[in-house]
Amino acid sequence: MTEQYYNRIIDSELLIWKDEENRKPLLLRGARQVGKSSSIRKLAEKFDYFLEINFEKNRNLHRFFEGDLDIKEICANLSVQFKKTIIPNKTLLFLDEIQACPNAISALRFFYEDYPELHVIAAGSLLEFALEELPSFGVGRISSMFMFPFSFAEFMSACGNEMLWNEVCKASPEKPIFSVFHEKCLELLKKFLVIGGMPAVVSKFVESNDILACQKTLNDLINSLKSDFSKYKSRVPELRIQTAFEAVVRQTGRKFNYAKVEQLSYRQVKESIELLEKAGLVIPTVHTSANGIPLGAEVNFKKQKVMLLDTGIFQSLLGLQLSDILFSDDFDVINKGAIAEQFAGLELIKSSSPYMPKNLYFWTREKEKSQAEIDYVIQQNEKIIPIEVKSGKSGKMQSMHLFLAEKQVEYGIRTSLENFSEYDKIRVYPLYAIGNINNHLHLTSGLAPAGQ
Repeated sequence: MTEQYYNRIIDSELLIWKDEENRKPLLLRGARQVGKSSSIRKLAEKFDYFLEINFEKNRNLHRFFEGDLDIKEICANLSVQFKKTIIPNKTLLFLDEIQACPNAISALRFFYEDYPELHVIAAGSLLEFALEELPSFGVGRISSMFMFPFSFAEFMSACGNEMLWNEVCKASPEKPIFSVFHEKCLELLKKFLVIGGMPAVVSKFVESNDILACQKTLNDLINSLKSDFSKYKSRVPELRIQTAFEAVVRQTGRKFNYAKVEQLSYRQVKESIELLEKAGLVIPTVHTSANGIPLGAEVNFKKQKVMLLDTGIFQSLLGLQLSDILFSDDFDVINKGAIAEQFAGLELIKSSSPYMPKNLYFWTREKEKSQAEIDYVIQQNEKIIPIEVKSGKSGKMQSMHLFLAEKQVEYGIRTSLENFSEYDKIRVYPLYAIGNINNHLHLTSGLAPAGQ
């Protein structure tokens, strides 16, 4: 039985890459089990021939990439080995788990130089660790795209709600969505916060509509991700990485305090967090002074928040009460553990360009009797835009109004369970639509699940 494929936003980007005249070999990067291989196999349907090589399962293939890297000879050998045709412009060659064969990573640049007419795409579950060892593996000769778990838009599509999502995309602070549509989106949002966007869990939900079955899938997924800790770096004990990972879960939503990680020194925690970042399991939000653009010009890496790549994994590890989230209309209950704040940050990343995902920034002022904090600060063209994830109305937006006045910013965004609206230099986006502030997110019915 063929596994159901649910379309992803990156699919259209992969098709653009396929048709580019001056195309480069492509690296599809991202954490384990976010759907990289599935999207590449979907792309393969557009080709006459498809050859998939897994360097972890087929260790004997490493020898094809030893010695002088004659690309056409390598392709000829692979063609014979797998009895598959490799024809330029008609074959997609997929090099999976390429991190297991560093020589194959090095070979990618020669595909561009010596065989540019062949479509070559590579992916790997722990690819960033291999690339760290090959800092100049192919600068200017290889393209990269980054992939993340399902966004809320992709989840809506998988659930068959493309038409509803198109209504969300048409809405704005000047033109709110119909209240009945808004309520339906909130209902789906609560489920998404609980199950998250990992493809295996989304598939389980669409197939069964069973939240408890999704929790079991999440538990299996978490165990699988943790089992990789030993592969991150040989000299860093697995237990140390596990301890840092658990600290991230406990401290999500506030500035990460290294001193609160028991039995580990600052250096040990920092190294472990960096490894988790490379694996794509945790994502930092760094403090910015926000005095001008680019926002990254004035950052303080000693002040950062760290969150997990997925709200489903987060709530499962934290042991949140699922019924509270699913059946409550109280924002503070839904945001327990800062799950709504985490969702907002992840949506900002997922809705940015796959070629250059956004970095996340926050802002604080810690003066006596005048403390303030903005959850996210983003840059849109030449503008700085503050974003707060809030349940309150305008009377509880002191930090936002202080930021707008101090930085002379035109407007700010509040995201909550409210419908779209605007007032007093504040534009309100429902939490489920926060990614829409990135212009290119707007989806059409072309994202409908395959076969529907």
